[in-house]
Parts: sequence; C-alpha cells; structure tokens
Amino acid sequence: MRFIETLKNIWTIEELRKRLLITVLLVFIYRVGCYVVLPGISPSDIDALASFTNKSGLMQLVDMFSGGAFSQASIFALGIMPYITASIVIQLCGMILPSFQKMQREGESGRQKMNQYTRYLTVLILFLQAPAYLINLQVQVNGAANGSTLQLGFWSVVYLTIILTAGSMFIMWLGERITDRGIGNGISFIILVGIIARLPSALAFEFTNRMPGQGSGQGGLVMFLVEIVLLFAVTVGAVLLVQGTRKVPVQYAKRIVGNRQVGGVRQYIPLKVNAAGVMPIIFAQAIMFIPLTLSGFGAREGATGFFATFADINGFWYNFVYFILIVAFTYFYTAITVRPTQMAEDMKRNNGFIPGVKPGKKTAEYLDSIMSRITLPGSIFLGIVAILPAFARLFGISQNFAQFFGGTSLLIMVGVVLDTLQQIESHLMMHHYDGLMKDGKIKGRTTGSAY
Repeated sequence: MRFIETLKNIWTIEELRKRLLITVLLVFIYRVGCYVVLPGISPSDIDALASFTNKSGLMQLVDMFSGGAFSQASIFALGIMPYITASIVIQLCGMILPSFQKMQREGESGRQKMNQYTRYLTVLILFLQAPAYLINLQVQVNGAANGSTLQLGFWSVVYLTIILTAGSMFIMWLGERITDRGIGNGISFIILVGIIARLPSALAFEFTNRMPGQGSGQGGLVMFLVEIVLLFAVTVGAVLLVQGTRKVPVQYAKRIVGNRQVGGVRQYIPLKVNAAGVMPIIFAQAIMFIPLTLSGFGAREGATGFFATFADINGFWYNFVYFILIVAFTYFYTAITVRPTQMAEDMKRNNGFIPGVKPGKKTAEYLDSIMSRITLPGSIFLGIVAILPAFARLFGISQNFAQFFGGTSLLIMVGVVLDTLQQIESHLMMHHYDGLMKDGKIKGRTTGSAY
C-alpha cells in the first residue's frame, strides 16, 4: 500500500524521524501537564469548576484552547492565549509606533527584540488573568451544591498566580522548541493538540445524545450520520478556503547571455484568497475574551448586561461583533503580510512584468487591486465559517460538537494539519521520495501566518 510505503520513507529520513519524535515527546509533556492540578485544589473543587465550564459556551471555548486544562484547574489552565494576545498587541504597535516599525526593518535582531517584548507583555497579561481565574474558581467552588469551600488568601493568590504564569510561559517555551526542533509551527501545534483532545468526547456525547432514550433522543442514528456528512462538507469548504489562490501571470523578458537566450518564460504569482490564514480568527477570539477576563471569567453566573451578552457565544451580538472583527482583521493582516510594492520591485529587478501592465508603480497598484477584490469574499467566507457553530446550535447540535462545525477549532485544525503535512512532504521530496499525494503537492497556508 502507498500509505505504508510513505510511512517507511518518513521513518527512513533521519532528520525527519528525529523531528517527529521530538514533537511527539514535547506534545506528551504538554498533555501530562494539563492534568497536573494546582496545589490546594481538591477533586470536589475541580468538579465544581468543570460543572460551571460545561454550562457556559464561552467557557467551553476557553477550555478547548487550553486542551481541557482550564476545567481541570491545571498549572496550564491559562493556556497559550495570553501569548497570542500579546503577539496581537505587539503587531498592532508595529503598525502604529515608529520605534516598532524601525525594529521590524532591522531584520533578525529587530525580530528578536519584538519577541522579547512579546514575552514581557505575556507575563503582564498573565498577572491579570491568573487572579481572575482564581477568583472564578473560588466563587464556583463556594457556590457549588456539594458543600465544598475554598478560601484563597492574599499570599495563596500570589503563589498560585506565579504557578499559572510559569505554566503558560512553559507552554510558550514548548511551542518554540517544537518550531525549532520539531515539525510545524509549535504554537499552532499546541492549540491543535488541545482541540483534537476534545473531539473524541464530543463525538461520543453527540452520539449518545441522539440515541433514543438518551438525552433529547431526536433524530437517532440517521441524524448523527447527517451531522457527520455536514461536518465533512464544512471541512472540505475550509480546505478550499485555506488553499484557494488567484494566479497572476508574470512574463520574463528575453535576454542574451553569451551565446544563449535566457528568460522569456511565463510564471504565476499565487495570490491567496485567504492570505491572512487563521490569524484573523485568533485575533478576533482574543479580543472577544477581554470582556470575559474583566468579569473574572464569568464568576457571577447570573450576570446581566454587557458581560452577559458577550459571554453567550450563540447570541446575535457576540456573533455579529465576532464576524465584523474577523473581516476587519483579515484586511489588516493581509496588508501586513502581502506587500504589492515589494513584489513589483522584485519583478522589475528580475526583468519580469505582468502582460498589459507597466512595471513599477502600476504593477503595485494592479496587484493591490486584485488583493482587495479577492480579500473581500475571502474575509466574508472566513467570517461565515467562524460563526457556523452558532447555527449548528440552532439545529439542536450539542455545544461540545457544534464547536467543530466551523469556527476557530476547524480552521486551526485544517490550517495546522496542511502546514505540517507540507513540511513532511518537503522533507520527502528533498530526499527524492514521492510526496504525500499522487497528483500535485500539498499547499499550506501563507508563510506569513504566525500560527
């Protein structure tokens, strides 16, 4: 079988084998850490927190990003989202502040400085989120019906805040090690592992819920199979969104070098429909988590008003604002990663031109106009996919399973899996082995995508 042969080829390449084994080891360490409970937290306390998390759709989303560590009161409870939030802020500063723009132009040294600032800001965010998480934990435990109590004094909060901060920073370090010595982007891979860890239990719950006499018992096995087919269709749509490109023809001028004629070939610039990748989703999600953090992770269960509105992930206003943010961030991140002026200069330097378009400024304007046209439908489709879980809930699909019908989880899974498979395929083809597909190559997300 071709699959078995491909696995043998992967194992034969020493560098690829080492990278895969290192990735598996670091992921295993991360998953073990997700079940290491904070000091002083009893099993009854965890049950109270898990019960509250399951009641709230937004809490389930936070728990998914942390790989289940949030509901387990783990040392990794805050997950990787604080680091992503810090990255967003630093990238925004790179667009606004001249000092950060200067660092961006400094190359590798500037990138290292910005990474360091990102780490400092991550620690600051963690010092804000950790006490909010502990307050929520205390409120939920003391409000539980099992009669358990949890009293956290000032020094206990300080002690546990340090542990939670260290846990998230350790996750960040694991992600960087996976990027450097493993396969794929480390931060993305950690998020992916957390999401996939929730999939088996979500499938089992939905299957049980659809069976007669269990839960709602609506639809039975037929409805469950329909849901699986719809999930497959949405996944295919997400793959098309990630891989969709608009090819712009580029003609290279003929020139004589010695006795040979070189150039004169036609190539294509693949402009991605979704050049921003999954970053707009992550950006928007981080922004939507801010009200949750300010409210102490929803510690007041009966809260009303602004915080209650944006804690309901199936509500109209949450999804409307979420959709608008995704469209806006798609344009923003595309403007950062795709630079038509630089592309036009590179073409001019290499004697290339777009047929019917003057080189230089006109080429840059032409490429910019194409990107503007293809980014609009790409951003709208991305926003629709992101809010699909809310529509899934309208048809009676359980919250746990609905999160996989689009949204952050599906797009991250598709994007990260394609990127990882692309890297594996590159190693195979570099050593003169066949790729992972019979026809063509696997196309990952844009290289500018950070996660």
